[in-house]
Formats: sequence, C-alpha cells, structure tokens
Amino acid sequence: MKTKVGADQRVRPSPYGGWLGRHGFGGRNVWGGRHVWGGRHVGRPLLVIALCASAASAQTRLAILQAEDRRAPTANDVGALRSGAHSPDPQTRRLAIRALGRLERAAVITDIVPGLRHELPEIRSESANAIAQAARNADRRAVDSAQTSLAARLKAEADSDVRAALCEAIGRLPYTAAEQIEDAERALVDMAGRAGTVTDRLGVAKAFEALARTAQKIGPLSDDAAALLRRLVTPASGEASSGSRVRRLALEALVTANGVDSATLTAAAHDPDAQARRIAMRAAAAPNHPQTAADRTVLSGGLDDPAAMVRLEALRGNRSCDRTIAAAADRDVHVALAALDQLARCGSSADAISLLEHAVDDLSDAGSLREWHRAAHALVALASAAAERGAAKLPQFTGSSIWQLRMYAARAAAALTDRVALEKLATTDADDNVREAAVEGLTRVAAHDADAVYVSELTRSGYQVVRAAALALEGTPNADAAAPALREALQRLVAEGHDNSHDARAAIEKTLAGVGADRRVGPAAGRTRARAATDGPGRTEGPTRGSAPTVRTKPTETDLSAEDLRRLASPRARIAIRGVGTFELALFTSEAPATVLRFAHLAESGYYDGLTFHRVVPNFVIQGGSPGANEYIGDASYMRDEVGLWPHVRGAVGISTRGHDTGDAQIFIDLVDNPRLDHVYTVFAQVLNGIDVVDRILEGDVIDRIDIIP
Repeated sequence: MKTKVGADQRVRPSPYGGWLGRHGFGGRNVWGGRHVWGGRHVGRPLLVIALCASAASAQTRLAILQAEDRRAPTANDVGALRSGAHSPDPQTRRLAIRALGRLERAAVITDIVPGLRHELPEIRSESANAIAQAARNADRRAVDSAQTSLAARLKAEADSDVRAALCEAIGRLPYTAAEQIEDAERALVDMAGRAGTVTDRLGVAKAFEALARTAQKIGPLSDDAAALLRRLVTPASGEASSGSRVRRLALEALVTANGVDSATLTAAAHDPDAQARRIAMRAAAAPNHPQTAADRTVLSGGLDDPAAMVRLEALRGNRSCDRTIAAAADRDVHVALAALDQLARCGSSADAISLLEHAVDDLSDAGSLREWHRAAHALVALASAAAERGAAKLPQFTGSSIWQLRMYAARAAAALTDRVALEKLATTDADDNVREAAVEGLTRVAAHDADAVYVSELTRSGYQVVRAAALALEGTPNADAAAPALREALQRLVAEGHDNSHDARAAIEKTLAGVGADRRVGPAAGRTRARAATDGPGRTEGPTRGSAPTVRTKPTETDLSAEDLRRLASPRARIAIRGVGTFELALFTSEAPATVLRFAHLAESGYYDGLTFHRVVPNFVIQGGSPGANEYIGDASYMRDEVGLWPHVRGAVGISTRGHDTGDAQIFIDLVDNPRLDHVYTVFAQVLNGIDVVDRILEGDVIDRIDIIP
C-alpha cells in the first residue's frame, strides 16, 4: 500500500494485489489480525474498526449496512447512503459507496464518482467497482458517462491496485454498441502499454475476459486486443508462478473470442499452471471450430496430464472410444465417472459395452455412502449405448433402496423411452427427487399423454416436482382437468408464504396463463413477483439451473446487529464431510456481512448437519446445503446478494441463487477459477485449507457438521 493511515482509518486493500492477485488464493487484510493467511498477518477487518469507533460513527455505519440489507426501498434509506458516500470518515464512505453500487441503480452513479478522487486508494478501488455495479442495468447514456469517468481516472491513477479495479470496471460495463466496445478496448490497450506490474496486467486481463463475453453479442475483439491477449498468455520473465491468473484470464478471453491460434494453444498446453492447461484443453475442444491436428495433439497430451482437472477437460474433447475406456479406470473418481458418461456414444465398441455392463452389475458396494456412483453413471450410459442391455438392467435400479440409484434409473428409463417405468417412479416413489426426474423423462417420452400423472404430482410437497409437473402441463389440451389442480397447488404454495417456492409458483402461473385460466388466488398472491432474467451472463449458467429472478414486494426485517457483527468480525468455519475429511473457510464478514451472519446462525443452529452436496459439476462447482437435496428447496426466506471485489477463484465459497436476491442458504464452492460468476454471485468465504477434501467430494456426500470459530 502506498498510502498509510491511522489504525482508526485502516481499510482493506483491493484483492488485485497481494497473494490473491498473484496466485489466485489468499489475500491481505481480509479478516482478523490473530490469524495468518498466505504467509502474512492480515489487518483488523473493516467491520471491527467500523463498529469499535465512536458510538455515533458505529451507529451510522450500522444504519448504512441495514439500509443496504433492505435494498434501500425508501427515499430516507437512499438519502442515508448518499450522505454516507460523501462522509469525511473513510470507513463510512467506503461502506456507503459499496452499498450504493449494490443497489444497481444508475441514478446513484453521480454520488459514487467523487470517490474516484479520494486520497485513499481503497476507496478509489471501491468506487470503480461500485460504478460498474450500479451501471449494470443502465441505459447507453449512463454507461457512456460511467466509461468516460473511469477512463479519465485510469489515465491519472498512480496506484496499481486502483488501476486494476478501474480496468475491470471498464471491461464489465453493459455495452450495447460496437463503438462502446472500441472505446473500452482503446483504454485497456493503452493501459497495457503502460503496465509495469503483475497487478496492472491482471487488471487488463480481467477486463478483457469480461469484455470478450459482452462483445460476443456485438462484434469481435480487434486485432490489437487479440494480439495483446496472446502476449499475456505467455509467461513474462520471472512470472511463471506470480502471473498465473493473468494467463488464465487472457486465455479465457481468447477462448470466448475464438482467438486462440496454434502457437498460443501449444504454449498454454505446456503452462506450469494446471488451470491454464485446463483452459487450453477447453480451447482445443471448442465446438465453434473444426478440430485440427494441433488440437488433437494437445488433447492427447492432456489425457496424461498429472492434474485431474486437465485430464477431465481433455477427456471432454476426446473423440476416441479407446481413450475413453482407458479413462474409466482413472485414479481420480470424477475423471472416471466422466469417462463412463461419455461411453454412451460408444455403442459400436464391444469393449465399451462390456465395461459398462460390468460396472452396472457390480453392486457389491453400491449400498455404501460413496460407492453407488459408478453403477449409476454406467446404467445411464448403457441405456444409450446398448438399449436392450440397458433395459435388462433397469429393474434392479428402479427397486433400489438408494434413492440416488432410482433417480439415475429414471434418467436411464427416459433414454430407453420406457414409459411404464417412468410412470411407476413418478407416482409411487417415496422421494420427490426421483419423481422429478421421472416427470421430466415422461415429458420427453409421453408428452401430454401423461397429463394425468403430472396433475397428480401437483399435490406433492417438494417444490422441485411441483415445478416439473407444472412445466409438463404447459400447453396441455386437457385444460379443464389441469387448471383446477394448478390453481389449488398455487393457492397452497402462496399460503405457505415461503420465498423459495417461487420457481414452482412461476411455473404454475405460466402454465395457467398459457391455457387462458384465471391465475388469481387471493390477496396473498402478491408476496413475490417475477421479472425477466436480464441480469447479465452467468445467471442461467451458474450454480443453479436458473429461472426468472424474484423481487420482493415487501421488505423483510434485517438480521444485522452490532453485537453479531462484532462477535463474527473475523470468523472461520470448519466443515466436516462424512467419510471424506474436514476443510476450513475464512468468512468475509467485512465483504458480505448479511450473508456471513445468516450462514453462521444457520450453522450454529445445526441447520446444515446431515444435509448433502447434491450437485457436483467437476471443473466448475459443488453445491449443497438443501434440506431436499435439490436446487429448489433451501431456507424458506431469501437473502440478498452481496457481490463485491473478491473474485470467484478456486476455493471461493458463494451463495447459490436463481436470480437477483434469491439466495436460500445453499452454498457452492468454486473448483476452478470461474470469472464469469464475478459480480453476479456473492462470495462470502474462501477455503483456507483442505481444498483436497473439497476436490474429493462426490454427489450425495453428507455434511456432518459446520462449526463456526469466532
């Protein structure tokens, strides 16, 4: 840090510098001073300082946090945040600037812009980030104004952390025209020419990663931008380790822009960083260009890479059944399961069919907590590769005592177009996750011939199966029978008053509207309302399978209190996974106070004990903490988003959502860097140790307990 301030003014630096900026893990001044992270002591967190100042200052800052938590629905709330953004106290000012940005209202950008000139670099960085966040839904005029302010400050800025934040903000503005993209490119290319540090290059690379995604809808990146990114992919002298995030982000941008040439691909495939090699495998397997000899060479080498994440990505691009058969014996279970999945297209290979049959027949350990996966994946693959043999194996799975095996049996039955098996699972199974899979299969196999089944499923308690049944009835020719059942289900869900039934309610309302039926169910129906899912990239590709967001029509009471914020100012969480091991998190109370407090309160109450990680997507995320072991059932009340500067790097911990402010206490952990999730999904923690335990987690693994360590 170039600017030193007194202990009562110390604020957390930008995440671009320090160990996170160089390596993608760790950081400075993130949590309490008695702990060590990344080999150095870190300073007292923002909230400790904020709440231990004078009583008046502490009360003002708490009021800002509470107004943000309510999403500032009143003029008084907005006024309090605007006043705080001009406060002479740096802590108050930073909290208020961040809160204004999180409102995502273009009208407040003018209150944030003066922060770009503040004497403290931390506040300038926060202001840059807040401007981009506030502009997220802005019109072109507001976006142009924001870009002008950010670019002007970038030319004058002396601090590398702030320059990185300014670059990223410029790169992620919601551009809608080619001229805007060109202006952003010029500012970033100019900055790259002046970049003297890894932090500068990180900011440029991060900006282009976001800009490339926006440019996809408008036009290609310029030749100058592509050439710059190719240079950034090559390790600079002495930066083989320290510049790894720069190379990953630059390569991500090139993959998005379809700008990876053979030389760049070959260099990236031999990068010392495993994540860079993983992205190289993805580039070689990209579906938007014919696979070349160079691509095949890279993918072949990737199948033998020492890192499982690289082998997995190479396997996804592999087209050889023989290599896929070999990968089914991989020492990493996630690679082996992916290989079994891919054998579905190897029906002409006798060896592949034999391997799948052997895996399906070997149920000796399938009753164990962590031993059912091979048989389940093999059954679904066999159903596609050799239908008759798959059909012969199906009954031993539909009658299994393990619900996950029955769920996979429903997926296999759909591949086999076995309507009888699907109807039986949909109407008699004890588990609603199995019923959901069966209803989804019936939708493809029988369409509206199975409407009677869908109508019967509307009475179930699981939101996931009610949603699936309502969607299956969309466009039904049997409206007279379906509409009363749909209205009754909607009335029941509205009466329950749970935020997280929104997806089921939205599906019912959509189907009722499609058949011209009355959707009114009484005055309670207005508890939540849907709006279009236009929140930018990642919402439908992130740690849920997505649906329209929800906006509250009635604000909820805040859980934030000064006492809890002091008690949990620098906490850790220890998570024990049954039969796997334990890992620890650093919780970011200063970055996401409402999220940390909700998570901590639930953990301390035992809410998570015995729940599972129900969704495992290798080389993406693991997701868990649902009482129903699915994506549609979580804590009854939604929590708001608290997106910030901390990126979705490997080991970051976020809150799963299905739209803006729809977190229901399900958590996810990034298995790799996922930059497209930045500024969309809250990051409230980072894995401190035990990332190898996280890597070993399988679908259905049980959370024994979560201990909060203040």
